[in-house]
Amino acid sequence: MTGSPTKDRALAAATMAHTEHHMNHSQFTTFAIEMHRQMQIMMTAMDAATPSGDPDRDFLAMMIPHHQGAVAMARLVLIHGHDPLVRQLADEIIASQRTEITSMTARLQILQRRGLSETDDFPAYSGMRGQ
Repeated sequence: MTGSPTKDRALAAATMAHTEHHMNHSQFTTFAIEMHRQMQIMMTAMDAATPSGDPDRDFLAMMIPHHQGAVAMARLVLIHGHDPLVRQLADEIIASQRTEITSMTARLQILQRRGLSETDDFPAYSGMRGQ
């Protein structure tokens, strides 16, 4: 990758367009198309986070859409996938990512409202590296 998020996305989009052009459309499955679409949605949402200068807020603002992208991609596996263990993993990803999204969103709102980085009122991440 080039190191620039904008250039990296442009390269990824050009590569995908090139691949689509040269592949038989029936080989490029609905699943693959939707996975790439969800990745683009995720990257666009991550880039839309306006830097605040606060690493904590900026991290959360970008990680929330990243986790939302994981949920969307896991749903695609539930729609298109067949392997029971992969489907179970997708279910677990959806459950855990939703919990993390809720916690991150709550903390981001606190930080935006008060501008603090203290741990008071921090929503707990249950199941994350111990209690």
